Amino acid sequence: MSKKHFETEAIRIASSKSNQREHSAPIYLTSSFTFDSAEEARQMFAEEIPGNIYSRYANPNSTDLIEKVCAVEGTEAGLATASGMAAMFASMAALLQQGDHILASRSLFGSTHQLLTRVFPKWGISSTYGDISDIENWDKLVQPNTKMLFIETPSNPGLEIIDLEWVGKFAKAHNLILVVDNCFATPYLQQPAQWGADIVAHSATKYIDGQGRVLGGLILGKKELIDEINFFARHTGPSISPFNAWILSRSMETLAVRMDRHCKNALEVASYFEGNAELEFVKYPFLKSHPQHELAKKQMKQGGGIITLTLKGGIERAQRFIDQLQMITVTANLGDSRSIITHPASTTHSKLTEEERQRVGILPGLIRLSTGLEHHEDIIADVQQALDKSK
Repeated sequence: MSKKHFETEAIRIASSKSNQREHSAPIYLTSSFTFDSAEEARQMFAEEIPGNIYSRYANPNSTDLIEKVCAVEGTEAGLATASGMAAMFASMAALLQQGDHILASRSLFGSTHQLLTRVFPKWGISSTYGDISDIENWDKLVQPNTKMLFIETPSNPGLEIIDLEWVGKFAKAHNLILVVDNCFATPYLQQPAQWGADIVAHSATKYIDGQGRVLGGLILGKKELIDEINFFARHTGPSISPFNAWILSRSMETLAVRMDRHCKNALEVASYFEGNAELEFVKYPFLKSHPQHELAKKQMKQGGGIITLTLKGGIERAQRFIDQLQMITVTANLGDSRSIITHPASTTHSKLTEEERQRVGILPGLIRLSTGLEHHEDIIADVQQALDKSK
């Protein structure tokens, strides 16, 4: 049978069935699995035959989740981790060694920045940032020991878009392992492997869960690289729990319909507030005013669920605005069914210096709005009243 559509694959792929003829996959809350004989145990540990051994290595629920996401992301293999940052860390640490160098796009999630600037240098792994606005000069940033190119698109929180077609060709020309953080776009809106990504990483905590319930991460990509990462993860232990994997696998079944609503709401809200006198600017990939609007349309199905609003009046105005919200939640998560507001300069990206924040467009008055699944008119009304009261 030919490959099915995204929505069908996300619902119908299921490997974790018992002999009880259940319609929905059960949760396998077990730390280990039994063997029929000593020889079978030997064969499984020697990887001569397939099978579950220990839930730190694999579990039917994590296998179910991985098979679904690989199918829709278009990758050969994958593994699930305990959190998004475990996925980002393992995707780099497993493939790098002392003396290696990482070239990364400057606009990255705050914790990824900390990995590159504070964790990996202790192991003799260095990094250099490249600006998206200056990609024609990235050749000069590649060093003899550069082994990996790590990018995030759309970026968190600046919503910068990197040309995946260009970056895929660039990585191949320089023999670099290309890792793409695809968290904001999700597999539904964008598939970086189609453009040459070797590894695609996700914080499944965000849109893949979609309801702010569990933590999880995903690493997907070429089998030979995933095998190396699997070895690293098997012996360092960033494994996902069976329950969280079960939740995330079930959530994949509704990802498409949820993302359609997230994107519709985001475009409605961004369009309404564009040009508002109380805002410096509104940024959203599918607004024509976005600097990379055409590029976003080329490689994304829709514009995603994140908007940035930069308020006039800087951090003081931004904080007054947040304190006046009546419905929208103030928390550091995103991708939830509930709309969420975050002030990146004082929270998620507070460990960056002011100069570093300025260079990636995180201004003092910038607010990240993760549009939820509420009616868009109610989201607009809450933002509007908070703008009015925070003047």
